[in-house]
Amino acid sequence: MSSSPSFSSSESESETPHNLIPSLPDDVAINCLSRVPRSHHPTLSLLSKPIHSLLSSPLFFSSRSSPEHLLYLTLRPRASPLQHFTLHLNPFTNRRYLVPLPPTPSPSVGSAYAVLGPTIYVIGGSRNDIPFNHVWLLDCRFHRWIPGPSMRVGREFPAAGVVDGKIYVIGGCVADTWSRSAAWAEVFDPAVNRWERVASPVEFREKWMHASAVIGGKFYAMADRGGMVFDPRSGVWESVGREMDNGWRGRACVVDEVLYCYDYLGKIKGFDVRSGVWKEVKGLGKGLLPRFLCGATMANVGGKLVVVWECDGNGKEMEVWCAEIEVKMDGTNGELLGEVGWIEKVLCVPKGSSIVQCCSVTL
Repeated sequence: MSSSPSFSSSESESETPHNLIPSLPDDVAINCLSRVPRSHHPTLSLLSKPIHSLLSSPLFFSSRSSPEHLLYLTLRPRASPLQHFTLHLNPFTNRRYLVPLPPTPSPSVGSAYAVLGPTIYVIGGSRNDIPFNHVWLLDCRFHRWIPGPSMRVGREFPAAGVVDGKIYVIGGCVADTWSRSAAWAEVFDPAVNRWERVASPVEFREKWMHASAVIGGKFYAMADRGGMVFDPRSGVWESVGREMDNGWRGRACVVDEVLYCYDYLGKIKGFDVRSGVWKEVKGLGKGLLPRFLCGATMANVGGKLVVVWECDGNGKEMEVWCAEIEVKMDGTNGELLGEVGWIEKVLCVPKGSSIVQCCSVTL
C-alpha cells in the first residue's frame, strides 16, 4: 500500500501519513477524487486533512481527466471596490449561486480581462483617473491573486483577447507620445513572461474600447469610431465591415465561431463572419428571458452561451440572474437556434450595483 504524498508544505513532517481513501492506493484515490465537481469541494475537504491538502495542491488539478468549465463574474457595488464571484451548484438543493472570492489587491476601474489556462488576467485600469500598467492574475485553482508583469504603458478601458496562447491588448491610452504610440498595442507571451510592442497603423489608435472578441484566430475590437480586426499571424489590421459594426452592441462572446450579443430590442442575435449577416436566435421561448434593454453580459462556458443580467429586486436590492442557452446553427438554412437549459437568480446585492464582466475558466 502506497503512503500519502506530501500535498502541502504546511503539514507537519512529524505527522503519520494516511491514505486519502482507506484500502485504496493514493494514485487510484486521486483519480477518483479528481472527478468530483468543484462545487462539492467545500464538503469534500471536510472529510480528512489529507484530502483537504490535496484539494489545495497543483497535483490535484493536473490529475483531472475531465475538464470542468466554471463561470467567473466581476461586480461593481455602489459604494465599495470591485467584487469577484464564481458560480457554484449546491449539490443538495441543485440550485446555483455566486460565491464571493478574495478582492483584487489593487482595485481599479476600466480593466480588461483575459483568460489563459486556469488564470484570469486583470489588465490595467485606473484609479482617480490615473491609468495603470499593472496586471493582476487570479489563479482560479486556489483563488489566489498574484502580481503579473506590467505592461509598457498604463491603460484604462482597453480591449484584450487571447490568440494562440498569447494575450493581445490594444487601446486604453492616448497615443500622444512616441512610447504610447509604439505600445498602443502589446502582446504578452507567457513563455517569456513579458510584454512586447505590436506594430499598429496610426488610423486605428483610438483610446476607448467598448468590446472585443476573438473569432477564427483574429482579434476584433469596437472603438468610438468603428470596429477593427487584427490578425496576429499575418500582422494585418483592417476595419470591420459595416454590417458587423452596426450590429455589435454591448458585451459579446463567441460560440462555435459565431459572435453573440443583444440588439436594441433586447433580442439575442449572432453574427457569422463567413456570411457577414446578423441573425436573431430563434427558439428561446416567449417570456423565458427578459428583454435585455439595459444590457447583458455573456460568456462561452463549455460550449454553452451563458447570459448574466441585472434585475430590479425588492426594496433596496438588485438581483443578478443567469441563464444557460445551448446555441447551434441549422445546417439546412443557416438559422441560429437556441434552447434555454436553466435560468436562475444567483445573487442579491444593494441597488446601484452593476455587472462589469464575466468569463469562463476551464480547470
